[in-house]
Amino acid sequence: MATALHIPANQRFFLDSVSWDRYTRLLRAFSDRHLRLTYDQGVLEIMTLSHRHENLGRFLGRLAVTLTEEFELPIKEGGSTTFRRRRAEKGLEPDNCYWIANEAAVRGKDKIDLRRDPPPDLAVEIDITHSSLDRMGIYASIRVPEVWRFDGRVLAFLRPRENSYEESPVSLIFPVPIKPGDLLPFLEMRHRTDENAVIRQFRKWIRGLQAGNGHQSANPKR
Repeated sequence: MATALHIPANQRFFLDSVSWDRYTRLLRAFSDRHLRLTYDQGVLEIMTLSHRHENLGRFLGRLAVTLTEEFELPIKEGGSTTFRRRRAEKGLEPDNCYWIANEAAVRGKDKIDLRRDPPPDLAVEIDITHSSLDRMGIYASIRVPEVWRFDGRVLAFLRPRENSYEESPVSLIFPVPIKPGDLLPFLEMRHRTDENAVIRQFRKWIRGLQAGNGHQSANPKR
């Protein structure tokens, strides 16, 4: 019955009083679907993902990967892996996630178990459809150290505080301070040129930081 469930594009569907076992069965049933499942203590939200949502998530992730390349940091990508805490009865899939400081701890692993493995060091969260569940609270239960949340207009870097997150002026992942405002011009460039061209400009900007030249203008050649 779960596999026959139809959810229109750009829509959300809620199920109440969903047991943990039913949630895990639905995860298996929808494993090959283009859906995002968020579970919070018996409430399950199933959301379809639009092209805009997916494109933003993947491109913001490309910026994160490019930063690790230019700063010669290790990385393991986790994509939209489902992360769950059975004891807290919470679970979600980020739009992208990465192990950076803890890459060596998960290197070569095909399965992640949060009972023994560290959570991702960075998660990308696209929030253009505004989930009705407290996804930041779920990230806090998983103990993700940093979340980049973008609502299509505002980009925020979030760090844990008690049972949720608060905005941080800079990312703490990289060896030089990277601000949310540093990345926004490159997200905007996608409307004027192709994404590889944007990444080339982004690399030049990073190399300017490394050379001590300060922040460069973010204007690619058209």
